[in-house]
Amino acid sequence: MNTRGWLMMGLGLILTAVGLAVALIRPMAPLKAVPMPQKDEFAQDRAPPKVTQPPFDAARAMKHLEDICAIGTRVSGSAGMDKQQKVLEKHFTEQGAKVTWQKFEGKQKSTRATTAMANLIASWHPDRPVRVIICSHYDTRPRADQETDRRKKEQPFLSANDGGSGAALLMEMARHMKDLPCELGVDFVLFDGEEWVLEPEDEYFHGSKFFASEYKKQRASGKIRYRSAILLDMIAGKEPRFPVEQNSWWSAPRLVEEVYGIAIEQGATFFEPRKFSSTPVQDDHVPLNAAGIPAIDLIDFDYPHWHKITDTPENCSPDGMKQVAGVLFTWLQRVR
Repeated sequence: MNTRGWLMMGLGLILTAVGLAVALIRPMAPLKAVPMPQKDEFAQDRAPPKVTQPPFDAARAMKHLEDICAIGTRVSGSAGMDKQQKVLEKHFTEQGAKVTWQKFEGKQKSTRATTAMANLIASWHPDRPVRVIICSHYDTRPRADQETDRRKKEQPFLSANDGGSGAALLMEMARHMKDLPCELGVDFVLFDGEEWVLEPEDEYFHGSKFFASEYKKQRASGKIRYRSAILLDMIAGKEPRFPVEQNSWWSAPRLVEEVYGIAIEQGATFFEPRKFSSTPVQDDHVPLNAAGIPAIDLIDFDYPHWHKITDTPENCSPDGMKQVAGVLFTWLQRVR
C-alpha cells in the first residue's frame, strides 16, 4: 500500500472512531417535552385539532386480559391461538374496524415442519394512504424458559402480561377509535410468532418480519406509507416502568420525543423519559425499523414474571394500560 493509501485508511479509522464516540454519547442526551407540530407546510391554514381524552375503561381492559388468559396458552398454530383469533376478529369488527389477516407459514431452524401463522390488522380509515401503527404480539411462548426449576421450565404458561396485555389494551382502545379525530389512517397490528421459539438456535419475530417484507412491496407500489409505529410489550405489570428503549432511540428519536413528551405533559409517572433501558431490546420494532417504518418499543423489560408460569392476571394491573392509552390517544390526534 502506498503512502496515500495508508493516509486514507488512517482517516477512515479516525472517522469510524468519531462516529462510534458520537453514537455512544447520543443515548445519554436527556429527553424533555418536545411539542409535536400542529401544522405542516402543506396545511398552514388549518387550525390544530382539539385533543380529547376518550373515557378509557381500565377495569374493562383488565377484563379483556383475563378473558384472553381464560382461553389458556395461545402458542402459534395451536387451538388456543385459533380461539383467540376468532375472539379478536369479532371484537374489532364490532367496534367498526376493517379486519384483515396476513397468513403465512412459520419456519424454524430446529424443525422441518412449518406452522400456520397470521398477523391480525384492524384498520380505521383504511382509504388513507399515510398511516400509523399501534402494535403488539399476541402469541405465547411454548415453554416457561426463565424458570430455574427444570420441571417448571418445560411447562406452558398463560403469558398474561407478555402477549395478553397488548391485545387487551387494543381491544379497549378500539371502542373509542371510530370517533377519535385523527388525520392519518390507523392500523392496530397483532403479530404472530414473536415467541415461537422451540430451541436456542431458533429465531424470533416471525410475524413482524413477514409484515415488514410485505410492507416493502406495498410501499414500492405507492399504495401505502407508514409514518410511525409504536410497539407495546408487557405494559400491564404492577408498578411498570417504561424507560426509553435504546434501539428505539437509535432508530426513531423523533418518535421517542413525541411520545415521551406527551407522557411528561400528562404526568404519566410510569414513563421514564430521562432513563434508558439497561440493554438494547430486540423486539418486533426492529424489523419495522429495518423496513423503513420509524418504530419504538414501550416495554417494561424488568417485569419479574417474564417467561415464568407466574405471568398470570393476578400479577397484572390496569394502571399501566391506562397511562399508555392516555398517551396513545393524544399522540393519535396530534400525529401528522
